[in-house]
Parts: sequence; C-alpha cells; structure tokens
Amino acid sequence: MTPLSFAVHSLPDPRVAGSPQQRVGRWKMLLVLAMCAAPVVASYFTFYVIQPRGSAYGELIAPTVDMPADLPLTDLQGQAVDPASLRGQWLLAIVQPAACGDACERQLYVQRQLREMLGKERARVDKLWLIPDGATPDAKVLAAVRQQGVEVTVLHVPQDRLAAWLKPAAGKTLADHFYIIDPMGRWMMRAPGEPEPKKLKADLDKLLRASASWDNAGR
Repeated sequence: MTPLSFAVHSLPDPRVAGSPQQRVGRWKMLLVLAMCAAPVVASYFTFYVIQPRGSAYGELIAPTVDMPADLPLTDLQGQAVDPASLRGQWLLAIVQPAACGDACERQLYVQRQLREMLGKERARVDKLWLIPDGATPDAKVLAAVRQQGVEVTVLHVPQDRLAAWLKPAAGKTLADHFYIIDPMGRWMMRAPGEPEPKKLKADLDKLLRASASWDNAGR
C-alpha cells in the first residue's frame, strides 16, 4: 500500500500583487467608475462637440474652470459660505457691485425671467449674484431679490479672487456677462450681460436636456 503523502504546500501570499482575483477586482472598479462618469461625459460631448440644433449663443468655456475650493465667499451677514454648498444646481450668475445701478437691475430682471421661462425645469437652476466690493445692497434691492419663490443667492467675494476664476471677454468687465456654472461647480459658459433672452434660454434648454440623465433638481 502506498503511504499517504502529507507534504505541506505553501498557501498563496495575499500580499503579492497581480493575482487573478486582484486584477478582476480592479477591472470591476474601473467599470463602475466608467459607468458613473459616462452620462456626464456623454452630455458634455453632445453639447461641446455635436452641438445639436446649431452652435451656442453664449461662449463655451473649454476647458471648463472649477470653482476654487477655497474661494472666500460670505453671505450678507458676514458668515462664511462653503463653495461646495453651491454645487448640485446649475447656476446663472452675475457679478455686480452692491450699489446695483441700472445695468445691475436689468441683469437681475433678465436673470429672473430666464429662470421662469424654463418652466418645470427651473427648479434645476439657481440665481447667483456675486458682489466683489464688500458693500451691502440697499433695502429696496434686497427686498426684490428676497421675494419668496424667486430668491437670488447673494454672496460677497473678493475682487481679486473672483477675477482669478471668472474671466470677461476681451474689452469687457466681469459685470458685462452672465456666467453659467454647472452642478459640479465648473464655469462652462459666459453670455452677454444684456442678452437676447430667447437665445440664451435656448442654450439653457440644451444644457438641461444634455444633463437630464445625471442632474436632478435640488442639492
């Protein structure tokens, strides 16, 4: 009778990289990441490259520019606001001084009308007024931008830090544009400060359609 063999064979060392199980795990992780990113990539490819129904009215910013994580934002009470808190919504932003002259008032009016023109999609867009001079708007203006249901988010930001993020077109100032920021906090379009509302709305419509698969209303 042949004696039984009790030879001991070493077990595989789990610390050794490159095992089949590890390779499979890495591929699965990459596949999940790709599936999560695909809708975002597809929507931007559609808008930037394919550009359905003609070119954009506003000027596309390519590459997009991330909102700085340390952008020093404060509300009208002087409380710090985390830039990350603005993410999760499309932002239709203006840059105007607190004094808010005629041009500022017109922009606030157009800003409000544009959002309302979006109909049921307006819940995916927030209005943002960035004030670079540190002053506080007067009571009449504040009452207008604080009306229930049509509120504007009003924040102070130092001029130099704001100018390092948003850029006007040649020969223009920051106050001469609308700025469109996507739900991930990336500045991706600027439009004239006195736009043709229907044309700018058409841009917003295309953006909202292109991002419908990954962007929902609310933060």
